[in-house]
Amino acid sequence: MMTRARLVALAALLAVFLLPGRAFAASGGPDLAPLLLALVVVLLGARLGSALAERFGQPPVLGELLAGIVIGNLGLLGWHGLAGMRDLAGLELLAQIGVLFLLFEVGLASEVGQMLAVGRSALLVATLGVIAPIGLGFLVSRGFFPGHHPLTHWFVGATLCATSVGITARVLADLGRTKSREGRIILGAAVIDDVQGLLVLAVIKGIIDSVDRGQVFNAGSVLLIVAKAVAFLVVAVALGRSISSRVFRLGARLRGEGVLLSLALAFCFSSAWLAGLLGLAPIVGAFAAGLVLDEVHYRDLRARDRAQRDVQTLLKPISTFLVPVFFVLMGMRVDLSVFGQAGIVGFTAALIVVAIVSKQACSLGVLDKGTDRLAVGLGMIPRGEVGLIFAGIGSGLMIGAERVVDPMIFSAVVAMVAATTLLTPPLLAWRLKRLPVPADE
Repeated sequence: MMTRARLVALAALLAVFLLPGRAFAASGGPDLAPLLLALVVVLLGARLGSALAERFGQPPVLGELLAGIVIGNLGLLGWHGLAGMRDLAGLELLAQIGVLFLLFEVGLASEVGQMLAVGRSALLVATLGVIAPIGLGFLVSRGFFPGHHPLTHWFVGATLCATSVGITARVLADLGRTKSREGRIILGAAVIDDVQGLLVLAVIKGIIDSVDRGQVFNAGSVLLIVAKAVAFLVVAVALGRSISSRVFRLGARLRGEGVLLSLALAFCFSSAWLAGLLGLAPIVGAFAAGLVLDEVHYRDLRARDRAQRDVQTLLKPISTFLVPVFFVLMGMRVDLSVFGQAGIVGFTAALIVVAIVSKQACSLGVLDKGTDRLAVGLGMIPRGEVGLIFAGIGSGLMIGAERVVDPMIFSAVVAMVAATTLLTPPLLAWRLKRLPVPADE
């Protein structure tokens, strides 16, 4: 039985679907009405999709993604009333800001000290979990699309190297295995994997931008991009903590409500802006901002809050609004009609197989005796939100008149992300339940 609230939401969504196709048609100037209507569809679709996913024990992000796929492919059923939504510039802008919030939150939930303390196993697991997917992804992409630019194949490989910390962490928490040897290695490696993946993204994006500008590309250029990306993260961690501490200490002298949230947002956006200024993806800066921001820095400001809320809690209402916009929009850009073209189904299947198999190479990096290698490999499978972010960035990059990630490849990558997100929870739960529970758990 559906609750009254869900029935109301479903009725509202169906009412929107009855609108004429011209509701989202481009106008001669800025028009807020189409964006407001699009947000109604996106937010209701996201909530219904996430509720349905959670009912079947799946991550909410999967439901939001599937809601977007349904909304974006209604034209296949002969109804085009929402066809113009995916091209709204305002919706794209909100989605990109949502991505910054998402990476900022991931950084806030990660700790540099924990990454350094997990040992050699987590580092080797993460490194192998980046190298193997990139290499195999490149080969699969080149095999199916030999006519595409080589950088397209490298970008496909890059989308495979990410690991979703949130999905795996939820499974480990549900099973009470977060502090097990396998759990500590998986979570530590997943965070390191994301840092390495962001460096890979920075390098490939820099190469693509250089080639698109017609610049001569060589090994020195690669080293320069790598140096900029590494230097940014190192400087952000080394100096960011000091800067953050001083900024929030000064902020504690300001009167009024909302000072902590305002300063936290300014800190995130300024770091993202600096990353973009250096030619890196802004999400690298947002992640770095979250990584260096510590509760100790804003202790005085938090004390002024009657509810004693931290930054993550303050961000929750905003991210609940903006982050689903990104996932639904990514789903809307999946064109199901491409799966009727020759070879695309085979490419998608090969991509899913490679996504699963390549992460099993991680098990070779486990050095701790008594640790279940298969559990570690399974825990590194889900690409989740990070894989979608990579694909979304690739769909916006150009080399001449050619998109780096065209609609066919984008749709296949999203299908891979959905498949790995769907398969990981039951596979990891199956394996961990077969292992003895440690005495300290």
